[in-house]
Amino acid sequence: MNNGATIYNRRRIIDQTLMAMQEVERYCAAHPNSPVAIRHPKLSIRGRTFIVLLGPNIEEGIAGFGDTVPAALRAFDLQYSRSLTPPADRD
Repeated sequence: MNNGATIYNRRRIIDQTLMAMQEVERYCAAHPNSPVAIRHPKLSIRGRTFIVLLGPNIEEGIAGFGDTVPAALRAFDLQYSRSLTPPADRD
C-alpha cells in the first residue's frame, strides 16, 4: 500500500534526479570540451555527497566528489586531467 510519505519520497527523489541531470547538461554546455562532456561519467549521490565516476568503481576508475553537482563535475575534470599527466610532471 502506498501512503502519502512514500509518494512524496519518490517524487522528491525524481525531482532531485531531474535537477542533477539539468546541472550536468548545463555544465556540459558551458564546458563542451571537458572530460565530463566528452566521456559522460556516471553521477550518483551518497548521503550529501555527489559522486561522478568513470570506471567500474572508485578504486579502479576516475572519480570526482562534491557537495554540489557542479563541484563534483569540476573535481572529476581535475582528476581526469591529472590522470593523463605523468607522475613526474605533477606538483
